[in-house]
Amino acid sequence: MAEDGSPRANEELRARLERLAGGLPEAVVEAEQHSAFRVRKKTFGYYLDDHHGDGIVALCVKAAPGQQQALVGARPERYLVPAYLGAKGWVSLRLDLGAPDWAEVEELLLDSYRLVAPKTLAARVTGGPAGR
Repeated sequence: MAEDGSPRANEELRARLERLAGGLPEAVVEAEQHSAFRVRKKTFGYYLDDHHGDGIVALCVKAAPGQQQALVGARPERYLVPAYLGAKGWVSLRLDLGAPDWAEVEELLLDSYRLVAPKTLAARVTGGPAGR
């Protein structure tokens, strides 16, 4: 669960992530059981709550080559390789281990967005395209 383990806290996390992701150029939030963040039909992130019964609340994002291994290797208690998407280089940041570092969350979302968005949209996000 999130900070205090309550469903309400998890919904607050979800709502904040949806606002961050939805504020990016042409980003769309599709919220069903889990939230999917997309730009022009390409997914750049997910909010996952107990995905496949794992009991974890996490933000799952596309990572640049080598980033998944670096993040998981540096902070295995906070980062993990997600089921299914991990083989494609995605990484998950656990949000259920105390208060998230929102600057870190935003950076992960922006980097993932830049990786999948068309170059013209990615350039509109502060810092320019990924791989700067």
